[in-house]
Formats: sequence, C-alpha cells, structure tokens
Amino acid sequence: MGESVERVDERDRVVGVVDRAQAVRSEWLRRVAITVCRDVDGRVLVHRRADGVARFPGQYDWLVGGAAGVGESYEQAVARGVFEELGGPRLGAVPLQVPVPGAMSPYWLGVHEAVPTEGMERAVRPDPAEISWHSWMTGVELRAARREWAFVPDGQEVFRRCAAADDDPGRCQWLPLRS
Repeated sequence: MGESVERVDERDRVVGVVDRAQAVRSEWLRRVAITVCRDVDGRVLVHRRADGVARFPGQYDWLVGGAAGVGESYEQAVARGVFEELGGPRLGAVPLQVPVPGAMSPYWLGVHEAVPTEGMERAVRPDPAEISWHSWMTGVELRAARREWAFVPDGQEVFRRCAAADDDPGRCQWLPLRS
C-alpha cells in the first residue's frame, strides 16, 4: 500500500483507511486540507508546482496543502502541508470544511486562511521538489494570472466559490476571515 488516507462518507465521517491512489481511482471521498496564505498587506501567495510532482506538474496554484493523513485533523494536515511545502513555521489557520467534486475524484476540503506575522513573507522557503516559483500577488494580479496561466483545476473551483470583489477576488465570502 502507498500513502494511507481516511475514506469518509458524505457527512465527513471516517469509514475506513484506504490507499490514496485507490481512493482516487475509485472516486471515494477522502480529506484534503489547503491554505490560502496571505501576507500582512493582504496579498495572496501564488506558486508554480514543480515539473516533477505527481499531480498537476507545472501548473500554478494559490492554495498550499494536500491530503490529510490517517488520524490527522484538517488543522494538523494543513500545518504539516504548509511546513513541508513552504519551509516556514507552522501558521495559524481558520478551517471550513466543504465537499468538492475534485479534478480526479471527490473529496472533503478543509479550507484555511493563514496570515503570517509581519516579515513572514520573506521567511517562506519553498521546497524546490514541490514548488518551482512563488510570488505574493494582489487580488487583481491573481485574477489576471488566472486568465493567462494554467492553474490547478481544484484551485480554480475554490476560486469560483470565492467572492469576486473588484479589489480582492481572492478573499472568500464563505471562508471565515480574521479582521
């Protein structure tokens, strides 16, 4: 068995432990935790996935994270994902769980927002095996990039669920935000 994940039901209750690849092939619900990372000026971290990654190589994303491991809460999974992919300290986050159809198979998505302390944006050190490029973008810049660059499909789905306010399209109405 490869990477183990928890298979969940339509109400996000664990029904068993399965191989992640099998869960994707069988379109079983599982848990994924992602973070929208913002700097103190409200800009969103956008990155390009490395060419060598298994899922969506070379595509852009504005979300950081991945599959929740067995026994991991959404909060634990997102803290691990941010640490593994960005190399920075674990950031605080506020969760919201929503079911999404997913590009490869359906899953429950734990969406978080992390706002690092001042200067944290300089401390972000992406793992080059995961992320080949990154930048902090305003909402307007992110909207323009989405029209020009190939973004991960599930990131596009999350973006569609977000408010399209002219000054900040990355800020989600359905995502609890800190003021």
